[in-house]
Amino acid sequence: MPDARFLLFASDATLAAMGAAALVLLALIAVLAERRRARRRRIDAVGWVPWTAVFLAACFGAAALFMLALAGWARG
Repeated sequence: MPDARFLLFASDATLAAMGAAALVLLALIAVLAERRRARRRRIDAVGWVPWTAVFLAACFGAAALFMLALAGWARG
C-alpha cells in the first residue's frame, strides 16, 4: 500500500481536486448503471436508485470542487 502521509500536508486545493476526482468516478459508475438499467432483459425489474439524479449531482459537485481547486492553485 502506498504511503498516504502526503495527505497530511496537502493543500485544500489538492484535497478539493481529489474530491472532484472521486465524484467524477461516481458519475461514471452512475452512467454505467443507467446504461445497464436501460438495456435490462426484464422490463419490470426497474430498480430503486435514480441513476440520472446521482449522475447530475456528482457532476455538479465535481465541477464545483474542481473550480475551487483551480482557484486555490491560482492563488498559490
